[in-house]
Amino acid sequence: MNLNTTCIFFLNQPKQILSTFASLSLNDKLSLDSSRTHFQMSRQISGQPSRRLIVSNAASSPSLSGGFPDQYLDDGAQGKEEMEAETEQDPMNLADPDSCFCEFQGVHIHHKVFDPQTLSDDVSTPSLHAQETPKTEFPMILLHGFGASVFSWNRVMKPLARLVRSKVLAFDRPAFGLTSRIFHPFSGTTNDAKPLNPYSMVYSVLTTLYFIDFLAADKAILVGHSAGCPIAVDSYFEAPERVAALILVAPAIFAPRPVATTDAGDNRGKEAPTTNFLGTLVELTKGVIRAILRVVTGMANMLNSLYKKALAAFLRSFLGVMLVRMAINKFGVTAVKNAWYDSKQVTDHVVQGYTKPLRAKGWDKALVEFTVATLTDNNGSEKKLPLSKRLQEIKCPVLIVTGDTDRIVPAWNAERLARAIPGSVFEVIKKCGHLPQEEKPDEFISIVAKFLGNAFGGSQQQVDLKFQGIVS
Repeated sequence: MNLNTTCIFFLNQPKQILSTFASLSLNDKLSLDSSRTHFQMSRQISGQPSRRLIVSNAASSPSLSGGFPDQYLDDGAQGKEEMEAETEQDPMNLADPDSCFCEFQGVHIHHKVFDPQTLSDDVSTPSLHAQETPKTEFPMILLHGFGASVFSWNRVMKPLARLVRSKVLAFDRPAFGLTSRIFHPFSGTTNDAKPLNPYSMVYSVLTTLYFIDFLAADKAILVGHSAGCPIAVDSYFEAPERVAALILVAPAIFAPRPVATTDAGDNRGKEAPTTNFLGTLVELTKGVIRAILRVVTGMANMLNSLYKKALAAFLRSFLGVMLVRMAINKFGVTAVKNAWYDSKQVTDHVVQGYTKPLRAKGWDKALVEFTVATLTDNNGSEKKLPLSKRLQEIKCPVLIVTGDTDRIVPAWNAERLARAIPGSVFEVIKKCGHLPQEEKPDEFISIVAKFLGNAFGGSQQQVDLKFQGIVS
């Protein structure tokens, strides 16, 4: 007698959870307390001692998406929360058969991994007709952009795994996809005085480096799309020895204006000498101006801090969360279609892929926390040079890819960014919008193959990629 149900069980990888369909035999022990949606199961796996997994949606579990702090529940909001609870689910319940979850800093990170050793040679994957592929054998980590998820890489993960002849991993950053939602105030998993904000840039960078270790690799190729590009670049600066190459797709990184160089040295000796009196007056004026600027800057920082605190309080209020929910529901699908060059290619499958995370419990509050972190968390940036001024320090191979009709991040910004990174390769895909890896996957893979071939050796001939039924 078998009971068909959805179960979650541990694999041998550390802290790894795989969500799939399985059958429970009579040897399994199952208990269910429907009053608190508390589920626990113990089972025997391959003759090994049973391991116990408890999944709870009770309000006392802040690390998952069940239960919210009182600051979100103003008067009159209780009824609305109960109504939403009927349609919104724990992210794990929305997982695909190939979805995986692992815990990092108290957050259950949803990710998918494609291993070329286990990929079947069927018609649903592209075939590489080439005598030799680039000799990289570095794993690849894919970082999605704002409002996206692992889904945005679904057309290229398999061909990329075959291309690099190593594992390709994509994960959902907190607030997006099916990664668990936790809420302010955050409870740290360590004894740190200030727990790490899972919605901060620092957390995303540390998670990226964690997955390099997770893949048991010394280095990895980081591929960022849109808002995922700053994470890729910051990960490089955090640990340059762990990054083999950077591939930035439609990068949401403000590119500095090129500085015009002047031969000031030749003209310096031709200028008339300045009198001592005039020089003293100029230096005095500069000192006064610097003092005034310090006072003004201090006042501006104080006002800015007060403004950010007030804005954070408003966004976390019931009204702020409701406005975020209304904006996403009203303009979300329109924004996805606007990101494509040809909006007719945005099928129901694509729309469902982008809107599926909106069925996860607490998605709106998590998006609020992400917005607050983006606006208020400096992540120690006051002690560092702006990212735009550190681009010339990048030493690893860099590829920048953009669509010629990108309406979100214009192609001219990507071109300017390429000029700011010494030795970078810049490629433009024609008749393509903000999502080259989705809208033009064949051209995208060809560009990546050529770049990796030049960067790491291997064949220089064109790689014949024929996509057959990749999108169902």
